[in-house]
Amino acid sequence: MTENTNGYGKIWVFSEYFILSLGQTLECFKVTPPRSLSLNPQQDWRIQHLGVTPPIALSQPTPREFEVTDSLLEELKEQGTFESEEESKRREVVLGKLDKIVKDFVKQICRKKNLSEADANEAGGKIFTFGSYRLGADIDTLCVVPRHVVREDFFTEMHEALRCRNEVTELTSVTDAYVPVIKMKFQNIPIDLVFASLGVSKVPDDLDLQDNSLLKNLDETCIRSLNGSRVTDEILRLVPNIPAFRTSLRCIKLWAKRRAIYSNIMGFFGGVAWAMLVARICQLYPNAIAGAIVSRFFRIMYQWNWPQPVLLKPIEEGPLQVRVWNPKLYPIDRSHLMPIITPAYPSMCATHNVTSSTKKIIENEFKRAAEIADKVMVGTGKWNELFAKHDFFMRYRYYLQIIASSDSPERQLKWAGMVESKIRHLITKLELVENLSLAHPFVNGFEKVQYCRNDQEQSDIAYGMFDNNNSAEVNTAAQSQDNVRRIYTTTFYIGLFIEPRSTGATAPRQLDISWPISEFTKMVKSWDKYDEQTMAIVVNNVKRNALPADVFEDGEPRPIRRKSPRATPGSPRATPGKNKFLNTTTTGTEQPNKKRRGSNDTVMSAFDQVNLNNNEPILNGSENLTTLSPATPPTASFDQHVRQTVKSGP
Repeated sequence: MTENTNGYGKIWVFSEYFILSLGQTLECFKVTPPRSLSLNPQQDWRIQHLGVTPPIALSQPTPREFEVTDSLLEELKEQGTFESEEESKRREVVLGKLDKIVKDFVKQICRKKNLSEADANEAGGKIFTFGSYRLGADIDTLCVVPRHVVREDFFTEMHEALRCRNEVTELTSVTDAYVPVIKMKFQNIPIDLVFASLGVSKVPDDLDLQDNSLLKNLDETCIRSLNGSRVTDEILRLVPNIPAFRTSLRCIKLWAKRRAIYSNIMGFFGGVAWAMLVARICQLYPNAIAGAIVSRFFRIMYQWNWPQPVLLKPIEEGPLQVRVWNPKLYPIDRSHLMPIITPAYPSMCATHNVTSSTKKIIENEFKRAAEIADKVMVGTGKWNELFAKHDFFMRYRYYLQIIASSDSPERQLKWAGMVESKIRHLITKLELVENLSLAHPFVNGFEKVQYCRNDQEQSDIAYGMFDNNNSAEVNTAAQSQDNVRRIYTTTFYIGLFIEPRSTGATAPRQLDISWPISEFTKMVKSWDKYDEQTMAIVVNNVKRNALPADVFEDGEPRPIRRKSPRATPGSPRATPGKNKFLNTTTTGTEQPNKKRRGSNDTVMSAFDQVNLNNNEPILNGSENLTTLSPATPPTASFDQHVRQTVKSGP
């Protein structure tokens, strides 16, 4: 037997069998712990261990690991990741109020369905917290009700009960999501509330959701809703050291948010996926403390052999006729690029939204973080370097700008949420475009409320053409007029990385993304609640130096904008016409425009030519970026005004 070290704790190598340190899911037999470790029968990992493999190391924390853990805690406090006692109590009060609202809602539905008063009073109903809140962050809640209450009741009666409360703002129901949810702010605390109706007549306060028999006769939507709370319980049960796990997870989530890779809906990892990754490292190093866990987390995840799944325990088949993640049986499961499998029955992939582009981005961030963590461990780096803000809006030269707009805040919440949920589909289609190496979605949208005084201003706003520097003054002036109109916009961004030109190549190339954009706009407009008179979707191409000011924070470096003639509001892009929302029509008389490069401009070899419309002329032999107007005249409806043109930018 020999003892090896790799800077992340000891790895014991035996003459006959061994354990790898890079997180690979391997079988391990006949391994005896070193004599220097004294384990009692309850701790003996030969008899029992957490996870699908034995631990990599059982060594106790070193003095250096205590030091980096202390410095990590100090940094997390400085970053404001620990809430105050007052804030914790406020959350508890909110959950108490929400639990009472649920119980009153259940009683009301039972009475409507002619149950006796006694049965209505005993029907119960309960709120479960799960996900990030149980693991140390935002509030995700599950409303569990008896069989008398159905999903339609929840999204009508419960929604109305919440709408009538003064504490509730930004209330919206997303009924067509993978897990249907009511989103809101309760006393300014963001809450996601999902629903599950069990096949029982009463839901007592001591109900335990870990009983698999509760899943009998439930539809898949209810099972997915229940899975959130059940997964959280399983994660905490499968972690050997919960305090170390919570601190490590707090660090990883802060890092993921700062690096803009925390978003399940955009194709990155969500909160539960990050929790399962941290839990797996805790299983591999059961005696490690937070600083060591974080360091090993990045090194192991960077070298993980995807698509090998991350498992916290063996997948359970179970007694019910429900779908369990199985790549051998289901082709869709084989397509998952970075599978992280939930431990609660029925096991599901928490990262099915990951695309080829987001996988590359996550892996690059793992590499960067591993290098920083290595330096911290040896004393040449600091934790604050890990949490440096992303450089998304400085990283690429070209971006897609997706603007969803409507005429009311309630409608905008639903419309923008629906558009956001489909952006990952646009990403997968962009990945098929020749010469486009990567499509990088930004995880957040930028919301604006603009006031306008005429049709042209309304059209300009919907297309993202407004002066950010003067918007406050313009809005103030507009609000004072009688004919003021409000336009609500949410703007999303996708960074485009173009494949570098091969050595010696000089011929111009074409980047045609008309098909992905056309398919995306068709998809979002096929929504059953889409209204062309009150909603709009616009896709623009924006150069880095033409990005609006609101994507940058105060004091943040910004790209230099070259002075050149720029389009002004009222330019002949569209002629005002009739539309209840935008009141615009266009004629087909506009001719394609060319904007020449200035003499001081440099030719970008990786992005020679862009064509966003199959019907637009291809300017072969030109190194210029061009501004092309639509070749096909749009109809009178605003939803047809999707401007698929390339703007050369100011």
